[in-house]
Amino acid sequence: MKENDVLILAVESSCDETAAAVVKNGLDVLSNIVASQIDLHRKYGGVVPEIASRKHLELINPVIEEALQTARVTYDQIDGVAATYGPGLVGGLLVGLSAAKALAYVLHKPFIGVNHIAGHIYANFISNPQIEPPVVCLTISGGHTDLLYFKELGDYQILGRSRDDAAGEAFDKIARVLEIGYPGGPAVEKISKEGDPVAVDFPRPFINEDNYDFSFSGLKTAVINYIHNQKQKGKKLHIPDIAASFQQAVIDVLLNKVMKAVQEREVKSVILSGGVAANKTLRQQLSMALAEKDLPLYTPLLKLCTDNAAMIGAAAYYQYQKGDFAPFSLGAAANLSLK
Repeated sequence: MKENDVLILAVESSCDETAAAVVKNGLDVLSNIVASQIDLHRKYGGVVPEIASRKHLELINPVIEEALQTARVTYDQIDGVAATYGPGLVGGLLVGLSAAKALAYVLHKPFIGVNHIAGHIYANFISNPQIEPPVVCLTISGGHTDLLYFKELGDYQILGRSRDDAAGEAFDKIARVLEIGYPGGPAVEKISKEGDPVAVDFPRPFINEDNYDFSFSGLKTAVINYIHNQKQKGKKLHIPDIAASFQQAVIDVLLNKVMKAVQEREVKSVILSGGVAANKTLRQQLSMALAEKDLPLYTPLLKLCTDNAAMIGAAAYYQYQKGDFAPFSLGAAANLSLK
């Protein structure tokens, strides 16, 4: 380690992943430990908050210890302790926050509260340190769909966001209705490979509106109504076609808004972030559209698209550099959004 290196111990527990990481200088991931609860919640078709909280309590200390051991650093070498404080499930957030605050207090180190969505964004810079602003960033997850413009790193403007359901939330709901498995995003993408994306003409909400906002509630309802109507008529459902047509409707809207921003702003590249950024069909179609404008698309490594603590450590590093520390009174903010 060099004398001016900054080591951040980061904790993430906003949903059903108990994670801890040690990140050096915002880009070098020395460890990234994730204990997933997917198998625990799969039989319920979604995350059960109380079960998730109890599992976080069981796993948080061992995961932090493993992160330090894997990174081969001691507590004394840590320069700051970070944790997600929102958005997410309150019970889970409180477990991670409490653990991180306790460590920061005992170690006499700064405590850094990180917005989970910002973490997803900064996962891009771990995977692609060559990114230069200005950039357009599409953040898509189970709880958020945001289109951002970065004139400078750390200085962003929100261009648009979903007015109701997030894209990831719609994927989860449709997967449950189609009974194709959990998590919804990967399940829809997998079965869509066997379907025709133009088999069913689902609506594309807001696609022609002169703004950057999104709306997926109406699309979700349209898909559910289609399924019910087909069943009432006694027709057999071709689930791959329904899934593929739904997925393409979502992608069409996302691409439309991104390309609108690219045309109207000075942009050097586009970046994707959030769990839905792992969708390969979205990546391929957006990459092709941007290639026509001679613009690159940057995406995080797949393992950094889903919830993890390395992304929290990366975001925390930039806050550390600014002296943006949080008081120990910082509470969990379940509905936190980017400002």
